[in-house]
Order: sequence, then structure tokens, then C-alpha cells
Amino acid sequence: MAKSLKEFLEENFLTVNDNAKLLFEKLNLPLEILEELEEKYGKSDKMSKSKHNIVDPDEMIQKYGADTVRLYVLFAAPPEVNFRWTTTGVEGANRFLNRVWNLVINYADEIKDVSYSKEDFKNLSEDDKKLRKKLHQTIKKVQTDITKNYQFNTAISSIMELVNELRNYKGNNKKVLKEAIENLILLLSLFTPFIADTIWREIGKEGYTINQPFPEVDEDALKEDTVEIPIQINGKVRGKIKVSVDATEEDIKNLVLSSEQFKKWIEGKEIKHIKYVKNRIFTIAVA
Repeated sequence: MAKSLKEFLEENFLTVNDNAKLLFEKLNLPLEILEELEEKYGKSDKMSKSKHNIVDPDEMIQKYGADTVRLYVLFAAPPEVNFRWTTTGVEGANRFLNRVWNLVINYADEIKDVSYSKEDFKNLSEDDKKLRKKLHQTIKKVQTDITKNYQFNTAISSIMELVNELRNYKGNNKKVLKEAIENLILLLSLFTPFIADTIWREIGKEGYTINQPFPEVDEDALKEDTVEIPIQINGKVRGKIKVSVDATEEDIKNLVLSSEQFKKWIEGKEIKHIKYVKNRIFTIAVA
């Protein structure tokens, strides 16, 4: 007599969610029906030795490496929150580290002998400014998340965003690239020291990342050069304009009065009142 799924689970100390891939392998089931099974047979139990549903970290480390497993555990949830272990999550962490590896190796020869100072970061292109801003935002967030909030998952998330910014970088400033990649490696070393030390040497550095000081935030890189100002005409916002953060009320007035965007609400009318709240809003009353 064929066993029911429930009997099979109990006999093999399995739950649908905790050991889904193992279950599917034993039953020769396609992975596509995982969600349907989860909905039909309920949520997984917590890991427990008595339920025989724990994950052996040695097996995971042997397959994916200690850095991958550590990154996944820290990224999956805040320290105070339980989370469900999934193989797909570990594989995702592994893919991310592979992307970092490929990114660094791709630029290693170009930046290996490059040096830089703060003076080199004046008069940059918009692409360069964007990357530097993201870098120093990330340094600031990682420092705050791990020292004040102990939110390792959000710190790692911000590093992932920085990697995406680097991969989308369209500029060709080797000094900006060297600064970004160098500090990316130092930030990553907090969570994945083995791969960090390896790619640290790939970019021409010596020693170990643990002996390096924590990256410093360049507040100048975080400053905004421009700001988007709402234009309010007779009590209603009619649009926005992008101006320099140093723009004066007179500068914005001239832009608004000469703009086709606002002409239909202003043309042929008398200006009664103008007020500019710096870098916040520009209001104008006409009659």
C-alpha cells in the first residue's frame, strides 16, 4: 500500500519547507510545485534536533564556503528575529559574492597601481560624483548599522546597493574606481573576511583587511550640488525646477518667469507676492 505524503514526512523526520529540496529529490518531484505544496501542507516547523530537520553547517561550508554561509546568516534577518533557512537564500549569497569577485577582477589590472588623494576628487563628472556619493553613503550607513543598531542585514543590503552602483558606473575615472573598490572590500571584510583578503591583494594591496582602519566618510561627497524646488503659484504646486543649492530668490524668479512650463499661469498678470524658502519651496502670487 502506497504511503501518504504525511506518512512519508513523519517517517523521514521531514517537513515540507525545511527540507523541500531533499524531499523533492526523494520523491522525484519537480521544484516548480514547491509553492503549491507549502500552501497545501502548511508552514514549516522550527529547526530542532528532535525533529531531525537541522541544517549541518559543515556541509554548507564545504559546498559554498564559510564566507557565503556567514553572509547569508547575517543578511537573512536582524539578530533578534528567527528566520527560515533556505538553500535558495544561501545560493543567492553565493551569487552575490561571485558578482563582487568578477567586478573586482575585471578592474584589478586597471587600478592596481593607481593612487589618489582627496584633492583628486574636485571637478568630477556627474557619474563620478554619483558613485562617490553612493560610496560614502554606504560607509556611513554600515558604520551606523553595525555600531549603533546592530542591524547587520541592512548593512549588507547597503553594500549590495553599492555593488550595483559600481556595476552600472559609466565613467572611466581610475582614481574614483580605486577608492570605491578599495572601500567596498574593506566594508565587505566585516562579513566575508576570506574573500575580502583575497581580492584585497588582487588590487595591489598587501597584508590583511583586518589590519586596515575602517573607511572614513567624506562629508563633501555627500553634499548636494543641486536641489529640486516645488513652484507654487496662487496656492497650488504647478511643477518643479532643479537649481543650484546656492541659487538666490532672484535666480529662481528669473527661471520661473522665463519658463514655458509656468507661462500660462503667470503671463499677462501682475505679481503680487514672492517668497522663497531656501532649498524648500518657491511661492508666487499673481492677479
